[in-house]
Parts: sequence; structure tokens; C-alpha cells
Amino acid sequence: MLKQNKVYTPRKITVWRGIGYGIVDFVGGGSMTIIGAWMLFFYTSYCNLTAVQGASIIGAARVADAICSLLMGSLTDNFYKTKLGQRFGRRHFFLLIGSPLMLLYITLWIAGMNYWYYFATYMIFEVISSAMMIPYETLPNEMTDDYNQRTKLSSARMFISAGATFLATFIPGQLFAIMGQHSPIPFLVNGTLFAIIFAIGVYVCYSVTWEKPVTKEMRAELEKDSVNQGPLFKRFWGLLCDYGSTLKIKSFRKHLLIYLFSFTGKDTFNTVFAYFCIYCLGLSATVAANLLSLSLIGLVVTIVAGFGMVKYGPKFLYEVGYGLMLLMLICYYLVFQLHVTNHVILILFFISLFYQIGRATLEFTPWNVFPFIPDLDEIVTKRRRAGIFAAVMSFTRKSTVAVATIAVGFILDNNGFAKNAATQSLQAQHAIAAILLFGTGGLILLALLEALTFKLNKQTHQIVLQEILRLRKGGSKKDVDPKVAKTVKELTGVSYDKVWPDD
Repeated sequence: MLKQNKVYTPRKITVWRGIGYGIVDFVGGGSMTIIGAWMLFFYTSYCNLTAVQGASIIGAARVADAICSLLMGSLTDNFYKTKLGQRFGRRHFFLLIGSPLMLLYITLWIAGMNYWYYFATYMIFEVISSAMMIPYETLPNEMTDDYNQRTKLSSARMFISAGATFLATFIPGQLFAIMGQHSPIPFLVNGTLFAIIFAIGVYVCYSVTWEKPVTKEMRAELEKDSVNQGPLFKRFWGLLCDYGSTLKIKSFRKHLLIYLFSFTGKDTFNTVFAYFCIYCLGLSATVAANLLSLSLIGLVVTIVAGFGMVKYGPKFLYEVGYGLMLLMLICYYLVFQLHVTNHVILILFFISLFYQIGRATLEFTPWNVFPFIPDLDEIVTKRRRAGIFAAVMSFTRKSTVAVATIAVGFILDNNGFAKNAATQSLQAQHAIAAILLFGTGGLILLALLEALTFKLNKQTHQIVLQEILRLRKGGSKKDVDPKVAKTVKELTGVSYDKVWPDD
């Protein structure tokens, strides 16, 4: 009966269906881009908050979001036990209820309220978006086992994300130009527009995607989890152990570090870039938004990177993307330090274009790698735990971003940053420029160094997937090809004789 349910019915993965899946990243890419680029600026310019107060709101909400991510990973994996999960899907139920709740995004952009209003509204939106995005991130793993089909889905998602990132930076710039850059109204109009897009996009995704029904075999493996056995305390401890067990997978540890360093670096850049343009270079908010809107190039980058992912693998994309970003960060810093004034906007557009090429590659690659990580876990544990892995990624990233955001706020305040001010002191300007180069650049460099040793790609993943299929059909571990055993160990960090445990 479950298989007759539309949510459990596989369909052909077309380009349009891929776009229907990927449109949810208007929430992930669009809302986070707007928040990263303008939230702290909005708080310090129109809400009478200091940089530390604004950063504390963002940081606290990210911590709550991170904790919610941990809980959601186990909840979505085990939601099949409920009637709602059986009817609407253990992943899709959260998309269905998340759609109308996206309209709460509007409440973030109302000016003139007090600290606790902004604290509450931002906290609520972060938790709701996390509760929806964790199940969403498991869908490629649910919809197909094929590397190329998963890449098609992830590429569509990243294409949408690139478009969302462009609109999230371009539209505010146009609203500043029309309504004035010294008014909070453009932020409210922008927030309302995107909230409507978010709500529609999430419902579209719910309608056009599907997930695997939980078979008796899958249920039996899931029931073995310690989180499903014993008293509450034991279950909670089992949940923590489950999350910790994901770090046993070598490729996931590397993937997690690459993801954390690079995305936290990107978010740090977004947080300070408007400050850098306005206070360090003396440009307008409109120019800052227009420079960020060069993220439009991400639409092209996503298409090219999709082919590169299949032909050259993620390591090559990491090297190109991170290398470009590091070079362009140095160029931004030199424009400030050398006090460049001649053709400065033209120079900045050139720098920003290449930075956005690198950034788009940064955003594309980790989420194209992620759908293949649970397969490495499956050959080690015989379990399908995509929700757990998505939760760990979300928890760790949001925790580090919370720390980074709070750190930016403290650095600005401790270097004389003045709220509601048209100009800033030279000390504050140098602090902003230093965060841009050494904060963002340092994190990107760490990601690059870790990426140089990353070995998961189409070829190695296919070897693991074929071995899983062989073992599922009753094949003996004793008959393994030595090259396959070596690949499994390289990717998982676990000796072949310890994978695929006996029942």
C-alpha cells in the first residue's frame, strides 16, 4: 500500500524534476545569503543594536539551530514509525509543514523593535528552516543510487542556489536604488518577496520528489540502533553515539572539515563585505550589493562544475575554487591598503567576478559529494543513515558559524566600531579588512589543504557501490577483489574484514 503512495513512487529524474527538487535551496542559498550579507548590517544600522548584540542574536540562533539539526537527523530517520510519516513520508512530511512556515521570514526585517523581538524571530526562523532542510538534504540518497543521477539532482540544486544567491544580492541593490539606501523599507520589501518564494518553492519540491519506502530489512537494521532501545537516558546516549559514529568514516571526516572551513570562511566574507565596501572603500550599499550580485556567474559555474564533477572529481574543483578565492581576497585587501581610487569600481567588479566563480565552485562541490557519503557508511554498518550524516554536517557548520559571527561582532566592537554611524575610525576599517583577508582567507586555506588528500570520486564510489550490491546478493567477503578491499579501506578508514558485519 505504501508503494502506491505518490511519495514512494519513483519517477524519471528529468531536468525539470531536478529543478523542482533544487528550488528549496532558495531557502538554503537565498535566505542565508541575505542574512549573511545584510542581517548584521540591518541590526547595527536600523535596529539600534551594537555589533556584539547583533552577532549574539545570530550566534545564539545558530547554536539552537545546530542542536535542532542533531535532533532532526534521528527524528527524520525514525519518523516512519508514525502515521504521519507513513502517509506523507519520513522526509516529505517536514517539507509539507515547512512550506507555510517560511512566511515567518518576513518578521526578521521589521525595523525599530527591541533586542528580544529580533532574538525571538530569528531563533524561530532558524529552527524551522533547519527542521525542514535536514530531511530535504537526504532526498538525492532516497531518490536514486546512481552517481550521475544524484549529480544531476545536486547540480540542479546548486544551479538554483546560484540563482538564489544572485537574486538575494541583486534585488536588495535595486531596492536600495529605488527606495533609498538609508531606509529599512527595502529590507522589509525584500524579505516579504523572498518569504513568498520560499513557501512556494518548498511546496513544489514536496510535490515532485519521492523517497524510498522503509522495507522490512531497513526497519530491522534501524531497530538495532541504540537510540530505539531502552529508557530515555539510554536512548539519548545512543543518539549521541550514533552521531559520533559518523566520524569513523574517513572520507566523511575529511569532507566535514573541508565543508566547515570553506563555508564558514564564505559566511565570514558575506558578513563583513558590506562593511568593507561602505566603510573601508567609501562606496554605497548599492555598489556593495551590485558587487555581490556578480554571483550570477554561479549559474554558468554550476553547469561547468557539474561536468567537472563527473570527469575530474571533487578534488580538482576544490583546488580551482579555493585557489581563485584566495587570490581574489588578496586583491581586495590590496585595493584597500594601496588606497586605489582610479577605476576602483571597475577593478572591484573584475575581482568580484573571479571571486564569485570560486565561491560558486565552493558551494557546488561539498553538496555534490554529500549524497555519496552514506554509501560509505552503509558498507561499514549495513545501515542507511543519510539523516544522521546531514544532521552532523548541519550541526557542526552552524556551530562554527555561530562562533565566527560572534567573533566578528567582538572584533568590530573592540576596534571602535560605532553603531548607526556613517563613517568609521581607521582602526575599525583595518579590523574589517583584516577579517576579510585573514579570517576568510585563513579558513579557505585550511579547506584547500584538507582537500588535497580527498579521494572520493565517481570511480571510487562506483567500486564501493558495486561491492555493496555484491554483498547484498549474498556474496562472500572472502571473495573480494584486493583492489576493491584497498579502495574501501582508503575511503572508509576501516579494514575490509571489519566492514559489512554479520547479522
